[in-house]
Amino acid sequence: MAYGYKVDGYDVLVINEREARAAAGILFAFGFLSFLNSFMLGNFVFTQYFVVFFMVDFLIRVIDPKFSPSMLVGRAFIQNQTPEYVGATQKRFAWSIGLALSLPMVYLLVIDPQMTPIKIVICVLCLVLLFSESAFSICLGCKLYNFIFKEKATNCPGGVCEVRGKEPIVQFSGFQKSIVVITLVFTIVSLYQFSVNTPNKSMAMNMFAMMDSNEDMETVEHQENIYDADCVVPQHAIDMGHEQMYKEKFCKKVNPKDSNENSDKKQPSCH
Repeated sequence: MAYGYKVDGYDVLVINEREARAAAGILFAFGFLSFLNSFMLGNFVFTQYFVVFFMVDFLIRVIDPKFSPSMLVGRAFIQNQTPEYVGATQKRFAWSIGLALSLPMVYLLVIDPQMTPIKIVICVLCLVLLFSESAFSICLGCKLYNFIFKEKATNCPGGVCEVRGKEPIVQFSGFQKSIVVITLVFTIVSLYQFSVNTPNKSMAMNMFAMMDSNEDMETVEHQENIYDADCVVPQHAIDMGHEQMYKEKFCKKVNPKDSNENSDKKQPSCH
């Protein structure tokens, strides 16, 4: 079965890069929202639905991109734009990487939920790949394809696979380079200051605590919950401010009355 579209004037099968970029932007938006929802609120339901959709969507892309849900939704937005054709082979390889990244995420979030740092690493990596494609039309998987295979990719986004000099409009002057450096330094310093000055508790939880008039009642309920002493909260969950959420999701609750009765039984007799 042919993979991609046959278009006159192209020696290889191609896909519409504008459609792929639109799909990447859509997935990035929902992926970023699900990441914030999980990281700041500790609610993984939205993320669980997203990673399943992500896996299924990329599986369909690898088989035949003509039926990918995100690609078709992207086409609905860019159908009146002039297509930009790129080679289908290298895009299939790049999407295979996305599919491979989605498999451990489905396992760690849906099948056997675990609080591990690897989930954050994979999630951030997927977001970086999606953002680079949607914002800059940079297919990192396509670059890896050229590095691995002897037969180099052709018809890449922006014509980067073809050797040619840079046009004057995309070249930098010394002053323009300094602006780029200053912007990057400012961004890095800002992110560092944010991480240092943010207390060990999610901002969203602090906001809800101020707005929710029932916060005191919820605090009392949390204090009344007693969890199995054998359930140990990982240090990374504590560092993220998710200690209580980890206990609620993964630790077994113990009835306070049963706990008191067991402690009474352990008391030495006065006789």
